[in-house]
Amino acid sequence: QVQLVESGGGLVQPGGSLRLSCAASGNIRSINAMGWYRQAPGKQRELVATITSGGSTNYADSVKGRFTISRDNAKNTGYLQMSSLKPEDTAVYYCSADVTSYSGSLNRIYWGQGTQVTVSS
Repeated sequence: QVQLVESGGGLVQPGGSLRLSCAASGNIRSINAMGWYRQAPGKQRELVATITSGGSTNYADSVKGRFTISRDNAKNTGYLQMSSLKPEDTAVYYCSADVTSYSGSLNRIYWGQGTQVTVSS
């Protein structure tokens, strides 16, 4: 019923920037919280940033001051602006969304397929 598609990943040099997008579509009445997570090879998924429907944000200590999470509620799209990238930022980045569908008041958390970010010289 709901699909999340990430885009914007790629190869970037240390100190560079990338902007990730997360487009949500399908049976969506509203999106509550949205978040970005990442998973490096051999490691489990970790929180990067979250944003509420009202725009309140939280960040992992490792990305504070470098990453900015935002959203466009009218477009059901979330963003992650990444600057001053480091090799340790290399991972598959996943978008998540807490979605309330038109079928009822029940909510469910959905995940995108992920987009690869590689920071290397």
